[in-house]
Amino acid sequence: MIQYKAFIASSLDGFIARSNGSIDWLTSDAYKLDNNDFGYSAFMQEIDCIVMGRVTFEKVLSFEPYPFESTPVYVYTGNIDYKFESKYPIFIFNGTLESLTMTLEKKQFKTAYVDGGKLIQHFINERMLNEITITRIPILIGSGLPLFGNLTKDQKLEHIQTMAYPNGFVQSKYQLT
Repeated sequence: MIQYKAFIASSLDGFIARSNGSIDWLTSDAYKLDNNDFGYSAFMQEIDCIVMGRVTFEKVLSFEPYPFESTPVYVYTGNIDYKFESKYPIFIFNGTLESLTMTLEKKQFKTAYVDGGKLIQHFINERMLNEITITRIPILIGSGLPLFGNLTKDQKLEHIQTMAYPNGFVQSKYQLT
């Protein structure tokens, strides 16, 4: 059975981006630590594929270089007319999470990285997200796109670990039960 995991950063007040989608506050040089990617490379070594919301995918396309050249990316969208052609392994998906799971399991994927605020919320609401790593950035941006939205019912989490970094980042990993 496939495991769905999220690895995401948020401002201290719980936003993953500004209202216009900008993540300028996250990419500031003030937060860089030499040779430290805050566990992202280790996380990616466990990942077979990525399931990414369309808005997040379009943001990632602006990154130079494109960061997922060899990792299959499934762009989850409700827009059935959305098309994208690429030399990279990018697939557009607009079915249910259950049909997505069947598709990924047929490919024998064991672990998928779920990326994008609304998509993470959808996985949580459907009780399909297994693990989440949240890195809190020591900044208040006041408004923006929230990491978490309304839930249909409470979602309990089991704390796995928390790490504090010298630049003020605090990273916590949870298993969703």
